[in-house]
Amino acid sequence: MAIVIGSRVNPTVFCGRKMGFLKSTRPTVRYSFPAIIRATSTATVKTIPDPILNVEDTRTSKNILACSICYDPLMWNGEPGLTMTSTPGSTFQCSTCKKSFVANETFIDLTAASGAKEYRESVPLSSELFRTPLVSFLYERGWRQSFSAWGGFPGPEKEFEMAKDYLKPSFGGNIVDASCGSGMFSRLFAKSGLFFLVVALDFSENMLRQCHEFINREEGFPKENLILVRADIARLPFVSSSIDAVHAGAAVHCWPSPSAAVAEISRVLRPGGVFVGTTYISDSINVAIPVIRIVRQYIGQFSSNHFFVSERELEDLCTICGLVGFTCVRNGPFIMFSATKPR
Repeated sequence: MAIVIGSRVNPTVFCGRKMGFLKSTRPTVRYSFPAIIRATSTATVKTIPDPILNVEDTRTSKNILACSICYDPLMWNGEPGLTMTSTPGSTFQCSTCKKSFVANETFIDLTAASGAKEYRESVPLSSELFRTPLVSFLYERGWRQSFSAWGGFPGPEKEFEMAKDYLKPSFGGNIVDASCGSGMFSRLFAKSGLFFLVVALDFSENMLRQCHEFINREEGFPKENLILVRADIARLPFVSSSIDAVHAGAAVHCWPSPSAAVAEISRVLRPGGVFVGTTYISDSINVAIPVIRIVRQYIGQFSSNHFFVSERELEDLCTICGLVGFTCVRNGPFIMFSATKPR
């Protein structure tokens, strides 16, 4: 049962189900737009994860990259530590299958098809759209900002502040900004100084080039704690249990298989690691949910976009992929949610 409140989130929030009411332990969070918030009703699960222990071992950031074929660690010929300035021109090689990956002047290509000369793989139309130079150029020049007008998104700066509240347990560690687009949030994470390493990850080469261009335009940008990686969200090139946090802003609905992607996120997260995402929920549309499901199934035949019909569906997605402590904030169709890798 969702509870509608005014211009702030009440520190005492109740979620009601047949078994009664559960008082949320979540601290007060203030936002300037009307919100709906709910927390899981499972009494044994905390809505805010405990801080990650032994953060010092996340400093070995060189060891988080893995082969997208066998998931074993990559060796490389660069200097210790991963930075935007140290990786260009470097060669990465899997310690097991010996597959090689190359970093160009912009990003490290860690897709499974990296290095292919003749093989070409077709991708869903929506994925191909974001790989085009035009859409990549427009994304941060009006496209993403339009989500506030019709989708209930509060805007990048406010979304960043909201996400930080969920991400506190991972401060000092590493974070992957999954499906980062032109790096709007990747750059905010890097400049915040809250993380040892930020990985801007996207499948689109042109989006990563736009991210690189924005960074080079900004004087004094901290390039020492950010790398750009091209990868498939359903085959993340990271060692299992090596990532402290994953952020996916306005991205989950674009993934061809959200369950495959969230399963991968669960694999790479450390115990206690946090997954934070934003997407759309269609329950704000005044149509019966069964009808929405039928429409979604029909649309899915022509597009890889996946729109969610309820908060419960998102929670179920996280649960089946091994994540717990689901909690969320709503504003119309907009939802920011968080879930945690169990310890």
